[in-house]
Amino acid sequence: MKLALLALAASAALLAQQPARTYTGVITDTMCGADHAHMGITPAGKCVRECVQSGGGRWKYALLDGRKMYVLSDQQTPEKYAARKVRVTGVLYEKTGVLKVDRIEAAE
Repeated sequence: MKLALLALAASAALLAQQPARTYTGVITDTMCGADHAHMGITPAGKCVRECVQSGGGRWKYALLDGRKMYVLSDQQTPEKYAARKVRVTGVLYEKTGVLKVDRIEAAE
């Protein structure tokens, strides 16, 4: 039990050391990524929202920075920014590709 608590405390300390950064990209979904055309749903923002809502938890809101896609920890706020360019401030967990969101704001 003590070992588990020590491991948890050490993990929390490591996570706390990672600084928040700002990432710029477009809010998309993990199914479509950069290409929404194959779904036949327009505009792209509607496609993003429908994919996430109809995916039964399989597809998530994500930030696409042009090269990489990061799953967002906040799955509610991105809905209003679907298919829009944004700045997301938070901590990126490289191993999982999850971006822990502190703030999302329009970048246009």
